Amino acid sequence: MLGRVVVSRDEIASMVSRLAVEIEADIAGRAPVFIGVLKGCVFFMTDLVRQIAKPIEMDFVQVSSYGASTTSSGSVVLVKDITVDVRDRDVYLVEDIVDTGTTLTDVVRLIDARHPRSVKVVSLLSKPSRRQVEVEIAFLGTEIDDLFVVGYGLDHAERYRNVPDIHVLQPS
Repeated sequence: MLGRVVVSRDEIASMVSRLAVEIEADIAGRAPVFIGVLKGCVFFMTDLVRQIAKPIEMDFVQVSSYGASTTSSGSVVLVKDITVDVRDRDVYLVEDIVDTGTTLTDVVRLIDARHPRSVKVVSLLSKPSRRQVEVEIAFLGTEIDDLFVVGYGLDHAERYRNVPDIHVLQPS
């Protein structure tokens, strides 16, 4: 069941616009690759890249560590690998939320193994109080408290992704 709104659709739109401006300035003449971490990033990445007027390329990677639980299993399984060649390219890795950092660390390693020029993490949300592995987030929307949230791509057992605001998930 959906609880209170943690981040409203207006706040999300404002964060996405701010991040797009920051990233567009960072691109500075390069042709980067935006790699989204499925499935949670879809709404965020779509809204973000539509606001970037410079040429970009997109791809996706999919990993799983939650299943139907509200806590990470700590074990990351690669479901879908990237298909674009990132060698000597600047990669912007787009994530919906950075929680413990373990999943993101594994995804960064996967990308780094392909020898990109750089990898910069872009995340809509971060829960620093849950961090088990430190990760560098180059572009961040906002930090939130240790709450299990859904909406705007974030899910619980594949539900609630289509909710336009980000809510706390209440036990039913």
